Amino acid sequence: MAKLKPWYDVVELREDLRENRPLDASEFAVHLDQIRDGRAGKDYTDPQRFFDRTYVTGSLLDLASQVARRLSGLQVETSAVFNMSTQFGGGKSHSLTALYHLAKNGAKANKWKGVDSITATANIKSVPEAAVAVFMGKEFDSLNGRGGEGEPRRFTPWGEIAWQLGGAKSFAVVEKHEKEFIEPKGDAIRAMLPKDRPALILMDEIISYASTYRAKGYGDRLYNFLDCLAETARGEKNVAVVVSIPASDLEYTPADAADEARFKKMLDRLGKAIMMSADTEIGEIIRRRLFESSGSQDEARKTAAAYTEWAIEHAQELAGIDPETVQSRFLAAYPFHPSVLSVFERKWASLPRFQRTRGVLRLLALWVAHNHQDEHRKATREPLITLGLAPLNNPVFRAALFEQLGSDALEVPVATDIIGKSDAHALRLDKEADDGVKKAQLHRKVATTIFFESNGGMSQGKADASVPEIRTAAFGPDANLADLEGVLEGLTATCYYLNSDKNRFRFGLTPNLNQILVSRRGAVQPKSVDERVRQQTQKLFDKQTGESSKYVDRKYWPARTNDVPNRAALTLVVMGLETNASDKKTMDLMEAIVRDCGSSGRTFKSALLFAAPDTADNVRTTVRDALAWEDIDDDEDTKKRLDDAQRKLLQRNLDNARRAADETLFRAYRHVFLLGKDNALRGLDLGQITSSSAGSITELILWELEKNDEITATVGPARLVKFWPSSLTEWPTKGARDAFYSSPQLPRLLNPDAIKRTIADGVTRGDLGYATKNADGRLKLQRFQESMLEAEVEISDDVFILKATDAVKLKEPPQLASLSVRPEHSRIKAGEQVAFTCSAQDQYGQPHPLALVMWSATGGSITSEGVFTAGAVSGLHAVRAEANGQQASVEVRVEAPQQKPETSNGEETVEELPAKLKIRWRGPVPTQKWMNFYTKVLTRFAGSSELKLEVSFEATVDREQAQSKADDTRTGLKELGLDDNVSVT
Repeated sequence: MAKLKPWYDVVELREDLRENRPLDASEFAVHLDQIRDGRAGKDYTDPQRFFDRTYVTGSLLDLASQVARRLSGLQVETSAVFNMSTQFGGGKSHSLTALYHLAKNGAKANKWKGVDSITATANIKSVPEAAVAVFMGKEFDSLNGRGGEGEPRRFTPWGEIAWQLGGAKSFAVVEKHEKEFIEPKGDAIRAMLPKDRPALILMDEIISYASTYRAKGYGDRLYNFLDCLAETARGEKNVAVVVSIPASDLEYTPADAADEARFKKMLDRLGKAIMMSADTEIGEIIRRRLFESSGSQDEARKTAAAYTEWAIEHAQELAGIDPETVQSRFLAAYPFHPSVLSVFERKWASLPRFQRTRGVLRLLALWVAHNHQDEHRKATREPLITLGLAPLNNPVFRAALFEQLGSDALEVPVATDIIGKSDAHALRLDKEADDGVKKAQLHRKVATTIFFESNGGMSQGKADASVPEIRTAAFGPDANLADLEGVLEGLTATCYYLNSDKNRFRFGLTPNLNQILVSRRGAVQPKSVDERVRQQTQKLFDKQTGESSKYVDRKYWPARTNDVPNRAALTLVVMGLETNASDKKTMDLMEAIVRDCGSSGRTFKSALLFAAPDTADNVRTTVRDALAWEDIDDDEDTKKRLDDAQRKLLQRNLDNARRAADETLFRAYRHVFLLGKDNALRGLDLGQITSSSAGSITELILWELEKNDEITATVGPARLVKFWPSSLTEWPTKGARDAFYSSPQLPRLLNPDAIKRTIADGVTRGDLGYATKNADGRLKLQRFQESMLEAEVEISDDVFILKATDAVKLKEPPQLASLSVRPEHSRIKAGEQVAFTCSAQDQYGQPHPLALVMWSATGGSITSEGVFTAGAVSGLHAVRAEANGQQASVEVRVEAPQQKPETSNGEETVEELPAKLKIRWRGPVPTQKWMNFYTKVLTRFAGSSELKLEVSFEATVDREQAQSKADDTRTGLKELGLDDNVSVT
């Protein structure tokens, strides 16, 4: 859409409005007496200027053309007497002024704007110049009378009218009636009318005169005079009487109302009632009165076309859009939005003090003058003047507005909720809104529109603004209709005097629930807020909406490391609001929990997931609101003072507040921490999460971690084999399961029992073997390459899985694989004996039967039973055993015999032997024999207090697993109370 020009760049305001000079209501409310004696402004006393700024409406054209015909002596299609009926401020004074200038100026009026339409309608060449008399009931004083120097004093309406019509000559006819204060009858009236020219008698505000002088009987005399005047005029060819009786009974007494009815009945009988209305032409009237120039019609049409296209496109969402007439409505109202002009007719017309034309002109004059000022033009470039642009912050405009409403009782609601105070709710909401809403000032515009459309919410209790009416008046081609919902929610949740019911809104005088909320919110104690936060947080995380969340244990608000158990299962640790994600203390606490569980090191550190919140201010605010609404709902006395709509609103607000509290809590927990593959805590930001993102916050966290392969519901056998510990041949099923919760190299299993499915599938497919151990510690293959159900899998330290290659070995029958000779090392002297034994092992490291052993030796002899006798040659010799193609050998050291030492007397001495000897051994022990080594060897010395055992081990692992394995080793050593100095090279 082409960019539309702002209205102030198209039309030109009147000079006084451009300069923002204060305008009094009198600018639009002058009366005929002021015009007749020159006291009114030039806009009224200068006839050409008056008609330049007057739009000849249909009703004015009808009245003026009929009066012109009557003054011209034409009696067809006209009347001699006209009873003008208008609403208070409905344009009657303006119409009387037009008749006054036409009759006073005659043919000279032909050159004035709009007069040609009057003469054409009247079918005359020009309006004849006539004698004009004006009687204003509010001006004429019958006690003091009227008359200047050289003039007779006039105390009666007929005396005044006679004087204005024919001067001294006409006054002389009724002079006696004047003195006696007796109304003249037909003869006298005909005699006082001028004979050389037509006569026009204009009478306004006659009820005011009748009311003032009712006690003196002057009102009855005016009635009698007007009755005779009307009757007489009907008999004359070129006399017209135009009388205005206001329709407003704003300040009427019962006697005034009775008089009005009496006058109206009489005039309707003798003359013609004519309704002065400009409802459909108000736009043109306003343009003539407020603007020097209507500007470029092309720009006006372009703007009207753009708004028309938009309105037709959204007709189902707007109010009162007729595709056939909508463009003409926008053109007729330009530069105003049609809603600005129609709202006064649709909603304000029934207000007792509302002046339909005069009041609207007064308001709009102040309106455009204010909005035309430099600072306002810089702030907005609106193509049309809309209801939302009404300058409610201008005291003069606001005073004029309240005058039309009939009360300033809405001063506080306007200043508090819309504009007037710097912290007015609509203004504050705009400041806090996103850029689009803030720039458009939508909260202020919508609130101002509601104010006008709801008729102030005061004089008409049922008046309100519907959502379609708000859309129509406050939005346009460049606006996003979707913003309205959020704007209305913000206003209804914040404003103190805005009431809503079923998508209808109005401003009222009584403070609404929001103001009650403010006082109750201040009474909510911080302790209550903290308690509710914990309850709702736990409720949010405990909520189970999916299959996955039931497997996760939850632990809340840990303060110490042992508040979180050390177990092989996923555990979601929920940090409290006081431990937010950006706080270093929070990170320190989480790291301590991962590292330790009380005084012991934590084994299953990878099983831990941490949920930490953002800063808590917003959460506490929404929870405090929810508690305040609950307090109001529990207060029966307060609820009794509410009407049905407010009670329904209370329930909605309570429900919304609870949802808002849950939503802010949900959004706060966007930070997740877990152990990374580098064995350090790392954070994961879930982003701008909402409760609609997942069924529960726990489900959302699990879903995000599954997506990143940090958690898995299942794991294939091949993946298990890939992460097989290099130091293990058989892997306990419990150890395999626990690895998923102790090593960050592995994904975390969502369900610990899922490992059963992995093992069962692996056994069925032949990727894994399933084995146990017998009493001797020998592996026994139970299942391999055969169907296995997960229910058959046992998770235990005594049940093992093997790789396929090792399972195949176990599946083969045992056969001789190696021989062992004992003792392995012997030291004897020549001639001494030592018995050797030979044992056999199968391919699985288990004992194997041995039938015949062939023995051989060097450095001595050996029997078939393995008894070796040392020869005389000292040194290192070998004993060898052979059986079934296998052989094994050990070393024997033969020592030369020692000479016994002799004493000085030639006798042998006896060598004293030590009382204790030390037994030492060093050598590798196969992993399958660790337990047997303890049982068969070390237990022999377990009772000795001098047994010293020193273990040295070296294991080769993959680089990416080295650090994790070292950490796990240190943890195990700590649990045993041993030195945890482990090196990694």
